[in-house]
Amino acid sequence: MAKLQAGYLFPEIARRRAAHILKYPDAQVISLGIGDTTEPIPEVITSAMAQRSHSLSTLEGYSGYGAEQGEKKLRAAIASTFYADMGIEESDIFVSDGAKCDISRLQLLFGSNVTMAVQDPSYPAYVDSSVIMGQTGQFQKDIEKYGNIEYMRCSPENGFFPDLSTIQKTDIIFFCSPNNPTGSAATREQLTQLVRFAKENGSIIVYDSAYAMYISDDRPRSIFEIPGAKEVAIETTSFSKYAGFTGVRLGWTVVPKELLFSDGFPVAKDFNRIVCTCFNGASNIAQAGGLACLSPEGLKAMHEVVSFYKDNTKLIVDTFNSLGFKVYGGEHAPYVWVHFPGRSSWDVFAEILEKTHIVTTPGSGFGPGGEGFIRVSAFGHRGNVLEACKRFKLLYK
Repeated sequence: MAKLQAGYLFPEIARRRAAHILKYPDAQVISLGIGDTTEPIPEVITSAMAQRSHSLSTLEGYSGYGAEQGEKKLRAAIASTFYADMGIEESDIFVSDGAKCDISRLQLLFGSNVTMAVQDPSYPAYVDSSVIMGQTGQFQKDIEKYGNIEYMRCSPENGFFPDLSTIQKTDIIFFCSPNNPTGSAATREQLTQLVRFAKENGSIIVYDSAYAMYISDDRPRSIFEIPGAKEVAIETTSFSKYAGFTGVRLGWTVVPKELLFSDGFPVAKDFNRIVCTCFNGASNIAQAGGLACLSPEGLKAMHEVVSFYKDNTKLIVDTFNSLGFKVYGGEHAPYVWVHFPGRSSWDVFAEILEKTHIVTTPGSGFGPGGEGFIRVSAFGHRGNVLEACKRFKLLYK
């Protein structure tokens, strides 16, 4: 715990936002920082949750502890909706209270004697949970990296996909696509390379696909679209950014039965043991919502929510493009990755907050590869996003 640098990124941003509001009590602060959804959950989904909630007040409808792995109907619906023709079955799916929670449960499964690789920049939970588990060396201030972690640099120069020929072999590879924070999504060829790389090195890929529904073309939405991935990969994902479930809390992790440790023991059996020890299953009310998400009406409603945020993203991308910035991401994810060459990310964050009352996220909070960038989130009410774009234009015109 003592090795961890400062606080977790997003509470630190919230602290700075609160201090700013104290300083400027009358300012209309717009938050495009933490990737939290803002639009109401579609009624087809909340009505199913309300119905399940009310039924808990009846003798016939009451239920207590459920299966730790999730309700059978929901696991089956996830398998048929997202993994049809990929050989993933209901029994491979573990329903959870969100991908972030599952990342820590997976870390518990791997233990402290493993080596790990991570995209740089990446979502801070991978590195921070590794530090907490005792997998890493000390933080090296001069290079802004922890010892014993392989940082896979993802930059505009390499198309945000690491040069695998330069990467050291590790036990675990955390890989997020579409990527948070850069917004880039890996192609089929790139993921085929990644799967081959993991096979050759005996590594397990933890593939975070929490933004897959934002992909605009035929790039893979799941790692299991890649031949051979079931022998080397785990996939974790969530309803958070599709249905607005950031507060409801519902996700899932896929651990294929084909994935074995080097001694031939199924990884899923150990993960099941971890889940049964650490978790009593996702809320039955949240799972009713998940099932509604996967009905034809629910899927249509989720796609509408995603489209709304994608339209916001386009407004932000167009704004920074018009101001002459180099802009990345935005096409396959609700994040816009803006380059401020030669500047400190925290300085840019502070300048934008001070002069426009807009909260963004400094790129360096996602790793040393994020220095000189800021992440602008497209999660916001349309009026706020339009107002933010107007303020960006006034600041940088």
